[in-house]
Amino acid sequence: MSRYQLDQSDLQFAREFLADPVGYHSPGLQRVLNRMRGADWACKYVLVTQERHGRWLLGKMPRKRGSEIEVVEGVVYTDLLDAERDIFRRRWQDLTGNDLNLALQSAA
Repeated sequence: MSRYQLDQSDLQFAREFLADPVGYHSPGLQRVLNRMRGADWACKYVLVTQERHGRWLLGKMPRKRGSEIEVVEGVVYTDLLDAERDIFRRRWQDLTGNDLNLALQSAA
């Protein structure tokens, strides 16, 4: 398990990511993303291209390298930035146990 745990002080970086999911990220946001992308937890969400530049599916990476990605039924994206934001929210929920949208509302 990673030593760094996400908490309320990281909400500023969540706001930063949701405002601009791609491109330059501040060092604080990069630390959050490194934690979210780390190797020490069971479920990693990924995007699976269904139609180039048009449709993506939500997938879960297998724990065992080389195994098939599990596609999450009923989750289809047509906007890449919205997909990135949704995965960020899902990872936040998995790592903190808190709904990111509610955390951001209560912190405002």
